[in-house]
Amino acid sequence: MHPSFDQRRYLIPFRASLLPQIFTDTMVIGAGVAGLRAALAAATHGEVIVLNKGDVGSSNSAWAQGGVASVTDPADSFASHERDTMTAGAGLCDEPVVRLVIEHGPARMDELLGWGLRLDLDARGRPAVGLEGGHSAARVLHALGDATGKELVRCLWERVASAKPVRVFDRCFALDLLTAGDEPGSPCLGAVTHHPRHGLQVIWAGATILCAGGAGMLWRETTNPRVATADGLACAHRAGASIADAAFMQFHPTTLYVAGASRALISEAVRGEGAHLVDRSGRRFMVGEHEMAELAPRDIVSRAIMRQAAREGSSNVWLDARHVRGFAERFPGITETLRSFNLDPGRDLIPVQPAAHYMIGGAWTDHAARTDVPGLYAAGEAACTGLHGANRLASNSLLEGLVFGEIAGRTAAEMRTASNGWGVAPPKAPVRIVSDIPLSQQGELDLADVASSLRSVMWRNVGVERAGAKLADVAEMFDFWARYSLDKIFDDRQGWETQNMLLAGALVTRSARWREESRGCHARADFPAQREEFRVHDLWRRGSPDPVTRSAPAPAGAPS
Repeated sequence: MHPSFDQRRYLIPFRASLLPQIFTDTMVIGAGVAGLRAALAAATHGEVIVLNKGDVGSSNSAWAQGGVASVTDPADSFASHERDTMTAGAGLCDEPVVRLVIEHGPARMDELLGWGLRLDLDARGRPAVGLEGGHSAARVLHALGDATGKELVRCLWERVASAKPVRVFDRCFALDLLTAGDEPGSPCLGAVTHHPRHGLQVIWAGATILCAGGAGMLWRETTNPRVATADGLACAHRAGASIADAAFMQFHPTTLYVAGASRALISEAVRGEGAHLVDRSGRRFMVGEHEMAELAPRDIVSRAIMRQAAREGSSNVWLDARHVRGFAERFPGITETLRSFNLDPGRDLIPVQPAAHYMIGGAWTDHAARTDVPGLYAAGEAACTGLHGANRLASNSLLEGLVFGEIAGRTAAEMRTASNGWGVAPPKAPVRIVSDIPLSQQGELDLADVASSLRSVMWRNVGVERAGAKLADVAEMFDFWARYSLDKIFDDRQGWETQNMLLAGALVTRSARWREESRGCHARADFPAQREEFRVHDLWRRGSPDPVTRSAPAPAGAPS
């Protein structure tokens, strides 16, 4: 990796004491499910500021269609949900974390129902459950048919709005986390931010909870909203936090493929209701690929779609939902989207292809949501907790955001005592932090061209299937872009987002190149099998050319 990637501590030059100052006990960066739930927990022990890069509804959480996986049926069990999660995770799940999240799920859902969450109900008036890929039982709770994330975020936003200790700063961009020193491990003291009306500001905080994890915009084909430019991953890396398992981006198998149009997610719940994936002749090609056919884990389905499309010289395959009864009532949002393209799911095959969907890697955390930077916590897609392993089980992400958001907000109270050597007392006055960045002597590249090229290269070469030679080429491209882009000082979001994407894309490529095996949603054409020596988490820190590895805990009952 080019030195520019690891030598730049901050994106812009500044003197913290000369900028407008704001003080709070806890700052939450990100306003999806994890961020909002963290804010509510932190509000029980102090003042909270939530930074929302966009506005209500612009997060990955709000765009989630499928639902929340949680055990509610007496015929189901925690043990079954845990097995399904561990199977999907392909040997990299942390079993105690899996157990923690799944066993806390029902309590978090009961809490939301008490706050006014409107789940879909079955004929008996009980919460309806759906079946999704990788699940051995129907346990996915959903709302508004196919708009679970939207309803979940609405419920949490209303609760946050009534919490007096919480202030929400909309359209506020976190450029960088502030640390007491530049070396990795220095305590986090808050962030330098930018607001279109108020300009640059410093927000000092005793606890900073990072919940801005979306990274789909690194790839040309993605289900994510425009704001998902990997800002959280990049600023955590610059602040010295370890970034774990960055190779594992989950590609959703079925996004609507209409040339020239943005990609729209076709929920896995559609396949759970019986829709089939078919080739050009109408043959169900997943039947011979996996015993669960269309409901196999997402990595298996995505790769099968790409292989089938390549065999036919096409960019897509088709989803056949013509036989699914009550499609419009069960999936009103998807139906409306299809109609906007003159597609009728009761009459037409739906053209689909995979797209970048969920970043499994992130800031490495312990079971209490602590990163390895004192005062910095992470939850949701921004974190790597060990729940998902090498491949996320469908609809476990909203569940994780709820559970670990609450844990992070609660753990942040340790700032009050700092007795464990981890909590950081909220600053009472500005801390002397200076960022001096020399003017670049290198030429300039067009930022829009860099971002577009980056996304195309990531899709072609760091996509559903990778290979060592192509990953080496991509690494060289990132070094070139870094030489002419990461050394520059920008004064707008396009520049900062592009720099974040360059850093995050390079980390993903570095991790994918290092992991010489195929596991979960990371597939290497040149290393098609799992390798026991890579049953580890790879942790990357600023300034280190090689990862630190941590073994994945062996499942209970497995030979040591």
